[in-house]
Amino acid sequence: MSSSIDTRTGPYGLFVLRASLGVMWIAHALMKVFVFGVAGFAGFLGQLGHPTFLAGPVIAAELIGGILILAGIYGRQVSVLLIPVMAAAMMVHVPNGWLFSATNGGWEYPAFLIAASIAHALAGDGAFALRSRPLLFWQSEAPAGLRAA
Repeated sequence: MSSSIDTRTGPYGLFVLRASLGVMWIAHALMKVFVFGVAGFAGFLGQLGHPTFLAGPVIAAELIGGILILAGIYGRQVSVLLIPVMAAAMMVHVPNGWLFSATNGGWEYPAFLIAASIAHALAGDGAFALRSRPLLFWQSEAPAGLRAA
């Protein structure tokens, strides 16, 4: 089977995607802790009509998920699990318009991060992953023609 994936450099490109996605999730969590504060983020959730007790779990999911993605520990699965978190964030920004420079931020950045998470989940963890597995645990590895050498 012919493939347009460069098996020599593809794993390193996927590593860059995985590492930048993991760092983004970590940054999102740390921003909530160090810029807004946990109580501030909880108050923001309350203003939106969401339960304020979700502040801690959201921050933990972003921080732990980001670390797991960065390290390549079941990163594909973690990316899928974090998509609803970013989808909720995107819905908050939809009324602000498309661009991030819009007042209170637009929704293009969260949409891009959802797309990056989907790409990571579908393409794989790439090089330097500590514990990479197929997206669905019961699947076998990719056919030999599509595996990186």
